[in-house]
Amino acid sequence: MIQISNAADMISEGLDKLENLEGIESIENLQKIDKNLIKQYLKEYIPDMLNFAIQIVLAALLYIIGKHLISFARKVIRKTLERRGADLGVRQFLDSIIKYFLYIVLWLMILTLFGITTASVVAVLGSAGLTLGLALQGSLENFAGGVLILLLKPFHVGDYIVSSATGYEGTVQEITTFYTKLTTIDNRVILLPNGSLAGSAIVNATQQQTRRIDLTVGISYHSDLRKAKELLTWIVAKEERVLDGQPVDIFVSELKDSCVELGCRFWVKAEDYWQTRWDTLEEVKLTFDQYGVEIPFPQVDVNLKKGS
Repeated sequence: MIQISNAADMISEGLDKLENLEGIESIENLQKIDKNLIKQYLKEYIPDMLNFAIQIVLAALLYIIGKHLISFARKVIRKTLERRGADLGVRQFLDSIIKYFLYIVLWLMILTLFGITTASVVAVLGSAGLTLGLALQGSLENFAGGVLILLLKPFHVGDYIVSSATGYEGTVQEITTFYTKLTTIDNRVILLPNGSLAGSAIVNATQQQTRRIDLTVGISYHSDLRKAKELLTWIVAKEERVLDGQPVDIFVSELKDSCVELGCRFWVKAEDYWQTRWDTLEEVKLTFDQYGVEIPFPQVDVNLKKGS
C-alpha cells in the first residue's frame, strides 16, 4: 500500500511538472506573438509617423520662409509706390490687399504638403460661396467702400474728418482694406468701417488750407452797439493769425428776445482754426467786460397791472 501511494505521488508530481512546462511554453509563445505584433505595428505606422513629422517640419519651415518673403515683397512694393509718388492711403490699402493675398497663397502651399490640392480647396470654397457671401456681406461692403474711398479720395491720411453716420471725428491715421483708423483729439483710436464711410456724408475739415471762423456774441439792448462793433473789429485786427487779404465781417446777426446778436467772420489757416477760435472768444469776453459792454443771459420782463 505504501508503494502504491508513493507511486501516485510521483505521478502527480510529474503531471505538475508537465503542466508547468506547458505554461512556460505558452507564455513564451505569447511573448513571441506580442513581439511580432509590435514589430508589425512599427513597420506599418513608423514610416507614416515619420512622414507626418517631416511634413510638419517642412510646413513650419515653409511658413517661416514665406513670412519673411512676404515681408520683403511688401517692403519692396511700398518703396516702389513711394518713389512713384502714390498717395499714402493708396499705399496702405494696396499693402493690406497684397498681404492678405500672399498669405492665402502661402497657406494653400502649406496645405498641399499634407495632400490637400488647391483644386479641392477652390471647389470647397466655390460650393460654400453663397454661405461665405452671406456671412462676409459686411466685410465685402467694407472692402468695396475702401475701393471707393481710394478712387474718389474724399479724404487722405492726415486729414481731420467728421463722419455723419457715426458722429465720430478725428485725424485719419490709416486706410486699410476694411477699416479706416482715426485718432481723436484726446488720443483715442477709432476704427470706422469703410462701408459706412463711403455710404454717408463726410466732413473734411482740413482738406482746404484755410477756414473761416464764424463767431456770434450777444449784447444787451442797453449797450452801445457801435462801440461793441468797434471792439470786435479791434480784437480781430490785433490777432496775428488772421489772414491778410481775406474779408473780415462785423455785423448785426439777429435781434433776439434778450440780446442783440453780433456776428464776426474772419479767415485763418486750417491748422490754426480751433486755437484762434478759443482765444478770440476769451478776448471778446475780457474786452467787453473791460469796456462795459454787457453780455446778457436769457431773461423775461414781467409787467403786473393792478386790477380795478
